[in-house]
Amino acid sequence: MRICPLFAKLAAFGLAMALTFGCSSEGNNNSGGGGVVWNTTYCVVESMGLCVTGLTGKQCRDEGYKGYDGYFDTECPSGYDKVTVSGVSSSSGGSGSSSSATGNVVSSSSGGGSNPVGSSSSRGGGIVYGVDVSYQDEIYKTVKIGNQTWFQRNLNYNASGSKCGNGGSLSDANTTTCDTYGRLYDWATAMALPSKCNSILSTSDADCAITTPNHRGICPSGWHIPSDADWEALMTAVGGSGTAGTKLKANSDLWVSNGKGTDNYGFSALPGGYGGSGGYFGNVGSNGFWWSASEYNANYAYRRDMYYSYENVNWDYNDKSNYLFSVRCLQD
Repeated sequence: MRICPLFAKLAAFGLAMALTFGCSSEGNNNSGGGGVVWNTTYCVVESMGLCVTGLTGKQCRDEGYKGYDGYFDTECPSGYDKVTVSGVSSSSGGSGSSSSATGNVVSSSSGGGSNPVGSSSSRGGGIVYGVDVSYQDEIYKTVKIGNQTWFQRNLNYNASGSKCGNGGSLSDANTTTCDTYGRLYDWATAMALPSKCNSILSTSDADCAITTPNHRGICPSGWHIPSDADWEALMTAVGGSGTAGTKLKANSDLWVSNGKGTDNYGFSALPGGYGGSGGYFGNVGSNGFWWSASEYNANYAYRRDMYYSYENVNWDYNDKSNYLFSVRCLQD
C-alpha cells in the first residue's frame, strides 16, 4: 500500500474529506472507463498517538487532521472502527496519473450504515460518531462535537409527566410525533425532581437540589441534562451561536419552508415544537426547544431553540412549569 500525493492536493483545496477519496493500490483492475478501481481500509481514532505502527494494509485516520500526513500504515487500536472505502480514480492523458477520486464506504467493522453499541466510527463529512446507547428500550446514536458527546436525537423516555404531541394537543400515550421528535417535558420532569421544584430554586430546598457539574435528570447513567455552560461550549465548538442553527439543524424537510440545516456535525436537530401546561402543542416543523439544567430564578430555567428561518441558536429562559420542551442528553 502507498500514500499518494493526491491526498495532499485535495487537502490544499479544502477537499480532503473522510470517505470520499483514496489511493489506487497495486494489482487493482481498470474500471473500463480509463480509471483505476481502488480499495482503502483505515481505522478512525481520536489521536494519532493511539495508532500502533506495523500492520500493513491498515491506515490510521485522525479525525482532527484532514491532510494526507494523517495517514500511516498502522494497526487499529482495540475498540476503534475499521472502514473500507472503494472507488474509482480518473486518469489524465496517457500518463495514467490520478487527477481526481471519489469513493464510498463498502464495509466496516460496525456493519456499514449502522453504529452498534460498543463501537465508534466516522461516516464522512467530518461527523464523528460515538458509542450507541441503549436506554429504556431505545437505541440512541451519539456524536462527538468538540470535546463533547451528545445524543444524536431527542430523548424519547416515557417519564411520568412527559407528553407527546397529538395534532394540536398533548397526549400521555405514545404517538408518531414522539417517534420522530421525542417526548416533551416540563423542567422538573426533565430534571427528575418533584413537581414543586418548578417553582422553587434548587438551592432553597434539598428536594430540588441539582447535582453539579453534571445533573443526570432523566438521562441514562453516565449522561446528564446539559447546563447552560454545556450548551455554550457546543456553540463555541461549531463556530458561534450566530450560525450554529444552520450547522446543527438536520438536513430534513421536516423543517418547514426549506428551513433545513446543513447538519455539519451530525447533531440532527429537528423541529419538535413545544407543549403548554394547559395541553397545547404547537410549532412543530418550525421550532425546536431544548431545556438546560440551569435556572434563571425559582420559576424560570434557561433553554436553547432553533427556528426554521434563522441561522442562529437562540438563548432565553422560560417558565419551568408552563412549557414542555425536548431534552438532549450529554455525556459526563
